[in-house]
Parts: sequence; structure tokens; C-alpha cells
Amino acid sequence: MSSSLTDRAALVDWLTRCEKLHPVGIDLGLDRVSQVWRNMGVMLGTPLGSDPAEGAPVVFTVAGTNGKGSTCAMLERILLDAGFKTGVYGSPHLVHFEERCRIMGAPVRAQDLVPHFEKVEQARGGVGLTYFEFTTLAILSLLAASHLDAVILEVGLGGRLDAVNIIDTDCAVITSIDLDHMEYLGPDRESIGREKAGIMRAGRPAVVSDPQPPASIAAHADAIGADLWLFGRDHNYAGDRQQWSWGGRSKRFNGMAYPSLRGANQLLNASGVLAALESVRNRLPVPAQSIRTGLATVELPGRFQIIPGQPTLILDVAHNPHAAATLAVNLDQMGYFPRTFAVWGAMADKDAAGMVSKLLPLVDGWFCCDLPTPRAAQAAELARTIDAVKAASGGMTLPESTVSQHPDPMSALKAALATASPEDRILVFGSFFTVGGVLSEGLPKLNAPHLK
Repeated sequence: MSSSLTDRAALVDWLTRCEKLHPVGIDLGLDRVSQVWRNMGVMLGTPLGSDPAEGAPVVFTVAGTNGKGSTCAMLERILLDAGFKTGVYGSPHLVHFEERCRIMGAPVRAQDLVPHFEKVEQARGGVGLTYFEFTTLAILSLLAASHLDAVILEVGLGGRLDAVNIIDTDCAVITSIDLDHMEYLGPDRESIGREKAGIMRAGRPAVVSDPQPPASIAAHADAIGADLWLFGRDHNYAGDRQQWSWGGRSKRFNGMAYPSLRGANQLLNASGVLAALESVRNRLPVPAQSIRTGLATVELPGRFQIIPGQPTLILDVAHNPHAAATLAVNLDQMGYFPRTFAVWGAMADKDAAGMVSKLLPLVDGWFCCDLPTPRAAQAAELARTIDAVKAASGGMTLPESTVSQHPDPMSALKAALATASPEDRILVFGSFFTVGGVLSEGLPKLNAPHLK
């Protein structure tokens, strides 16, 4: 067996072990993970109340309901173009675990990760860690050892009690806030906003991209003395069909090309990114050309990713009603397609009916699929949800859509492909597992059956 295969097998063994360490998958709280981090003796970023040590990276922590991945990718691409050494941690992954950490824009290698899993194991003693906590500590340890200029941390769930919040951020970024994970974060936007605001630190910038943020975010920033950057007050953008401009507290950029990431909300995300960069410009000075080039070249799989073919394929990890509403706008702006077919798999704890209601007027055929995780809703359950939303739609004019069930995303995609004509489009959405399921064997290259 080659060394790379041996290293991958060792990583898989560690991941399997991590899944069995804790009786539940999500156990919010920082006590256990903080204790193990202290035992590891690792330093990342600048602790609150301290001045940055020589060579310490600037840490960005990004929380929110939607837009976190895009925000992290834009920050990374701009800083890379400016010549800075970057590391990014995000979750979940689409196909391979190594996607969760990028060093200098590339996914980490299994051989580089494995020693840090060993370090966590040695430090934890009898402390029980969830899969997310254990793997987060391993990746944070790797980032700390990589001699970086900037570290970008994407919050997994919430903010205040998420494992990445053991690191004192130099700049907090909060993207859009909407209803998701309510069993953990609270029943409304105010409660959820309060949890997201927990990543802020006293005296340090906290950038908000949401144009209508919950009042709880500003209240928390005021209570702890964070330097709050609000959209519409401290940063803003304007644009037409050809170009867009951005203004911050003291910087302005005009005549910029639109970000290469597609979607109706990407200018909001980009505005927050530019505000974050302005807020730390004394430590990470970024030239204007790097901002233009970075935004024009950034890539992020699975975020309204359009793959040309016959039919056209769209991949989107939208997994809540807010993201589905944005997806519907993006689909509507694509131009004319005779029919749209949707491959859909979703987690059982998501508002499936809310997702369906946003997309129902656009979809001519639903291909519901099971997903390879016990947390997923069954295809039969998703099919019943579609039928129920249809029945409750009243006088709404809807396509004569069909609904079918399939054992996995790739089977559903093949069934959709067999139904579609070359000029149609196929949407794959609902979860990272759904999009990852059709990417597991590489990027699909679609060609309608009767063209072969």
C-alpha cells in the first residue's frame, strides 16, 4: 500500500474512532473542549487583553445562518492574492474530510492531519469529545503549527458555544441570520442572533453583513464593548448591471467587477468581507488590485455552482427556507429553461416544507433521495412533504410536477437525467450530503440520453 493510502486509512480510522467517543453528535458547550485545548498547550491567535505576539496570525471567525462559506472563501482568495499565508477551517465537507481545512488554498493532506489527532488524544485524558469537537481541535492544532499570516474559522453551529469560539478572534464576521437549528439556538431571530454574537470580543471589530440584523447583535456588541460595523452604516455597496462599488469607514472601491461566486446575496457577503479587511488593515494591508482579483477569481463548490452541459446542472447546498428562497431567486434570474428537475435530500431536523414552498413554483419534477446518515429524512418522508405543500398551496399556479423516490443522490440524478431533455436544467440541493453524493465520483458531465 502506498504511503498516501496508508495515511488516508489512518485518518479514516481516527474519524471512525471520533464518532464513537461521545453518546450524542451535538453537545454544545466550551468547558470540555477548552480543557483539552489547554492540555494541548497550543496557542492560536491573540488572547483577549494581550497585544499580538510577533508572527501571530490574524484570526477571522465567521458565524451566521447562510453565507459563511462564501465569506470565508472570499477572504481567503483576496488574502492569498495579496501574498499572505492563509489557513481556513470550515465544515461540513462535500466528499473528503480533508476539504475542511485549506492551507494556502489547497485541502490539507491526511499525513499532515494525523499527528494532530494523536495530539488531541494524548491531551484529552478521560474527557469525552464529540466528533466535531475532536476534529476541530486537531485542525486548530494544525493551523497553529503552519506559520500563517491569517486564519479563517467558520463556525459550525451557533457561535457562543461552538468549539471554534475557544479562540479569541481578531475580527468577528456575522453573515445573514435566519431560523435554523432552533432546537439548539432558540425559537426566533433575536435568540439566534444572540448566540451568533457570542463570537465577538471586547475592543475588537465585529462586522455584520445582514442588512436587517436582530437587535440582539447590536445589544451584545454594546454590552461587551465590541467595535461594531453595521451594514448600511459602516459599510455599504451600490451596483448596476455592469459593475459595483463599495464604501467603508475610510476606504472606497469603485468600478469593480461582480464576484465570481453567483447568487443574489454575494454582494452582501462581499461587503462584509471588505469591511473585515478594512478593520484589520494595520496588520494585513491588502492592495486594491488584490481585492479586485480575489473577488473575480474566488471559487466555492456547491454554492449555486452551475455546470454547463445538456441539461445544465446546478449544485447548491441550500438547506433551510432562507437559503432556498435565495436559490429560487437565483434560478429565476438564470434565463429560460423549459423544465427544471430537482434532486432533493435533506436532514430530518430541517424545515422541509419551508424549503419546498420556496421552490415549488419552479420545479417540474422532484427526485427525492435518501442520504447516507441517520440524521437524514427518508425519501418517502420528503415526498409526502411535497404532496402536503402542494395540497396546501390553494389557488397558486404550479407546474404539473411529478415526485419519485431514490436510494441515494446519484441514483436520483440518473433518474432525472433520463427524464430531462438537453435544454432543461437539473438542480441538486438540500444538504452537503446531497451535493457531495453527486460529486463523490468527480464532477458530473451531463449529456442527455438521446444525444449519445
